[in-house]
Amino acid sequence: MRFWETVTGSDLTRRWKAFEARAGALPAEHRAAWEQVKGHLFAYGDFTGRNLVPILDGVLGLLEETAADGQDVHEVLGDDVKGFCAALAGEEGARTYRDRWREQVNRNVARKLARLGG
Repeated sequence: MRFWETVTGSDLTRRWKAFEARAGALPAEHRAAWEQVKGHLFAYGDFTGRNLVPILDGVLGLLEETAADGQDVHEVLGDDVKGFCAALAGEEGARTYRDRWREQVNRNVARKLARLGG
C-alpha cells in the first residue's frame, strides 16, 4: 500500500467497491445477511475502518461459499447475527468505538477537574 493511498483512503474505496460487487452476485438472502453483518460490524471499527477489511473479506467469502453450496444463511450465521459479529470482532462484550470514545472523554474530564480542584 502506498503512502498516498493510505492518506486519501483510495485503497479502501477500491476494496469497498470490490466487496459490493462480490455481494451483488449473492442470492437475495445472502445479500441481506451481508448488509446486516456490515451494519453490526461497523460499531467495532476504528476511525478508518481498516481493521474491519480482513473480517469483512472473510465473512463475504463465507457467504459466497455457502451460497455456492446451496446452504441457508441461518445454518451458517445462526439466528443471532449481532452475536456472530461480536464474536468476530473479539468476543461478546468487545469494546466498540463508542466505548473507547466514552472512556477518553471521561479521562479528559477527570483530568481537567483534577486541575481545577488542585
